[in-house]
Amino acid sequence: MSSGSEHAAPSPEIITAVEAADVRFPTSLHLDGSDAMNPEPDYSAAYVTIRTSGGGAGYGLAFTVGRGNDVEVAAVRALTPLVVGLPVEEVLADPRAFSQRLTGDSQLRWLGPNKGVIHMAAAAVVNAVWDLHGRRAGKPVWQLLSELSPEQLVDLVDFRYLHDALTRDEALEILRRAEPGRAERTARLLAHGVPAYTTTPGWLGYSDEKLVRLAKEAVAEGFPQIKLKVGADLADDVRRLRLAREAVGPDIRIALDANQAWGVQEAILWMRQLAPYDPYWIEEPTSPDEILGHATIRRAISPLKVATGEHVHNQVMFKQMLQAGSLDVLQLDASRTAGVTENVAILLLAAKYKVPVCPHAGGVGLCEMVQHLAMFDYVAVSGGTDGRVIEYVDHLHEHFTDPVRIRDGHYLAPTAPGLSAEMYPESVARHRYPDGPVWTGMAA
Repeated sequence: MSSGSEHAAPSPEIITAVEAADVRFPTSLHLDGSDAMNPEPDYSAAYVTIRTSGGGAGYGLAFTVGRGNDVEVAAVRALTPLVVGLPVEEVLADPRAFSQRLTGDSQLRWLGPNKGVIHMAAAAVVNAVWDLHGRRAGKPVWQLLSELSPEQLVDLVDFRYLHDALTRDEALEILRRAEPGRAERTARLLAHGVPAYTTTPGWLGYSDEKLVRLAKEAVAEGFPQIKLKVGADLADDVRRLRLAREAVGPDIRIALDANQAWGVQEAILWMRQLAPYDPYWIEEPTSPDEILGHATIRRAISPLKVATGEHVHNQVMFKQMLQAGSLDVLQLDASRTAGVTENVAILLLAAKYKVPVCPHAGGVGLCEMVQHLAMFDYVAVSGGTDGRVIEYVDHLHEHFTDPVRIRDGHYLAPTAPGLSAEMYPESVARHRYPDGPVWTGMAA
């Protein structure tokens, strides 16, 4: 007689570990990333690896600018008990429920709720799960999302606080309207990519000579838009914007970014002084929480555009900004809100209000991850690229196994499975803070 154990069902694959590493790059040495509010940033990541009992792995991260990255790592570790032991198939079958498990924990949510360090930690873990999902499916995440049915996509969205701005039926209508053109847009995406703009020339700590040289190089590389940091000194901003305009000519858009440096009236007065040089948008002109203040600025400086989003905490704040008319350009971020899942809701909100999405991507790993969201938006949500560009920063891509590819001012679509968030192990080891050789060498 055979023993019952011979016919026992195989054990389900489970998540066995959530690893978090404090990875920092000393970008402050050359003032890469410098702006009015972050004069000497060290681009950093709370880098997450999810491992499964079947030998699978998924990678994600939350971006910071140095001090406090250890706090972000601690927040990821605080979420770990909610993740380890879960069956992989159940997690991947219901990403909304998994996201709500992390963001709705009855004790941890007190640290937010749905904002700040704990919400960004949730983003790192959620993104790692989507990376795992793409790897298991053998598809890049933009493609994985774009091949879901409208009903499956809408099932990702938590509509609890959105009904007054976006209903399930309205979201379904948006997705069904875009559905017939998916195959054609996918082919076009794979052939040509989607438009990009570059912030590389515009860091506030760069000399005038470096600004002009990099601005001219950006035009030669095919970028239709560059961005300059502003907000520290008005006379400096006028001079730098004049030099940039002379360098790129009248047909290249120049966006500006104040990184929250101003109050509402100061932003209006400052931008009136810069208006003669034809800036395209002003990004984060005031506090990211200033929903009505952004609307006031937008009305006062029109037709110059107002853009924001990299520090907007969650889908509810984006909803309110859209309802209040605060934005001309919505700049979602891959790791500020709760990762891929919440960003699907934000893309649908933007589509409902007909506001173009130009994702934020300044920072380590953000270009790699956010390209998937923009490409999904193009293929399956908005169906177009008019007024849409993804930020590109030419820093630190060499540390990723599937780095972004830029050609003629366009992001080329990634084809490797996953979310493009995996770093080389040697890069993680060298830049681990404070004991990696890069940091121990600097200390010595």
